[in-house]
Amino acid sequence: MGKGKMTSMRKIVVVVGTIAVAAIALGQSAESIQKALRAESNALAAWGSDKAFVDAVKAQNAKKVSLDDIKRMDEKWIAGKGDELTKQVTSNPCSEHLRALVAQHRGYGEAFVMDDQGALVCANARTSDYWQGDESKWQRAFADGKGAVFIDRPRYDDSAKAPLAQISVPVMDGGKAVGAITVGVNVTQIGVH
Repeated sequence: MGKGKMTSMRKIVVVVGTIAVAAIALGQSAESIQKALRAESNALAAWGSDKAFVDAVKAQNAKKVSLDDIKRMDEKWIAGKGDELTKQVTSNPCSEHLRALVAQHRGYGEAFVMDDQGALVCANARTSDYWQGDESKWQRAFADGKGAVFIDRPRYDDSAKAPLAQISVPVMDGGKAVGAITVGVNVTQIGVH
């Protein structure tokens, strides 16, 4: 078996293993958890065409901020020196709308909207970093402007004391991805709205 196939096989084993651990903890099959995550992703996909998110993402994209500037903002954010930027991201109409949607879904946690470079447009709370463009959640959901749903494997989160999965969906405008949305979902509360 070639190196590429072995790497793919390892990834499948890790994903299935993580889902299996969550399934054992919940008394559910891994298949039922995957099915529930797909159902949640279908519901979240509608958020990607929500006018409030589309308009906010398009407005940020129109600013044409360079990737170098975004990375500098990210460094400040991570270092805890981006208080003004944090306030802008977490206290705007987009973030208020996002918080309202998240509050309607028990088990939804951290949620954020990203632009066409993976920079935050809004978030329901402060995230660990500002730029998501180097992470699978943005790369796979944005998909070079084509847009796709990406469900990351569940991982145990120490602060939530529960297995969480991040579901990412594209923000679409006229059949083209202009950004993405990521929502953390508590796997133990999937489907409880």
